[in-house]
Amino acid sequence: MNPRPSLLAPCTTATVSRLHEAIWRIVAPNPGPLTGPGTNTYVLGTDRSVVIDPGPEDAAHVERILAATGGTIDRILCTHSHPDHSPAAASLRRLTGARVYGLPPPVDRYQDETYAPDAGLAEGEHIDVAGIALIAIHTPGHASNHVCFLAEDNGLLFTGDHLMSGSTVVIIPPDGSMRQYLESLGALRRRPLQAIAPGHGAVIPDAIGEIDRVVEHRLARETKVVRAVRSRTTATIDELLPDVYDDVPSSLHEFARLSLLAHVIKLEEDGCVTRSGDRYLWRGG
Repeated sequence: MNPRPSLLAPCTTATVSRLHEAIWRIVAPNPGPLTGPGTNTYVLGTDRSVVIDPGPEDAAHVERILAATGGTIDRILCTHSHPDHSPAAASLRRLTGARVYGLPPPVDRYQDETYAPDAGLAEGEHIDVAGIALIAIHTPGHASNHVCFLAEDNGLLFTGDHLMSGSTVVIIPPDGSMRQYLESLGALRRRPLQAIAPGHGAVIPDAIGEIDRVVEHRLARETKVVRAVRSRTTATIDELLPDVYDDVPSSLHEFARLSLLAHVIKLEEDGCVTRSGDRYLWRGG
């Protein structure tokens, strides 16, 4: 491991970086269009460690986590139960006896089927490890059981998939909600944040600036949705997709379609759009 802490250490696949005196980042070997260099697993503490987001069930990744913790883990914290974030929890629990903490999974086809937390996480719950005081913050939006963790002493926010470096996260209805996502961002912005340790990509040094950027991006996308719906008598999601995501490569439209649906559902909740079957009509507002 890198002996010199650097919060802004580059994030590359299958590497271990020391970000702080008692915080390490271990990048899983699962790079891709939605995961960037791979899922970030964070190890906090030097004695009985806490692991945030154990990542995929990959033998080499699990070995790196065990090496970083010396095989002594007190708790495993899962921000949510998507299959790139929580599967390795089962192996780490079996190998170390650590308890797994996280909110119950929703029922849809996007969840890690092995995810089985031993205990839940209450909003505002405090977790102390090696002098680092973490507070759990429920942040639904990307997933209904999503939780972020704020290190209160230095303002470092572990965001799982709520915020990520270099991209915006996909919102998958019905469990994912664009309205809840934006509300959760607003709640986070009121916290004493400094930097973001995301579930994918490098540390983002300006937490408030990043939240403002993402909110602005989401609202600009919503404006494009409104413009596209209003320009038609009625439209399906697939008819809206090329106009709303004309700045996104078509190879990513499969994922963009999901977030587009989340935007349209929010407009329907706002009373601006009405739905008939698979078609949407602008009502105004």
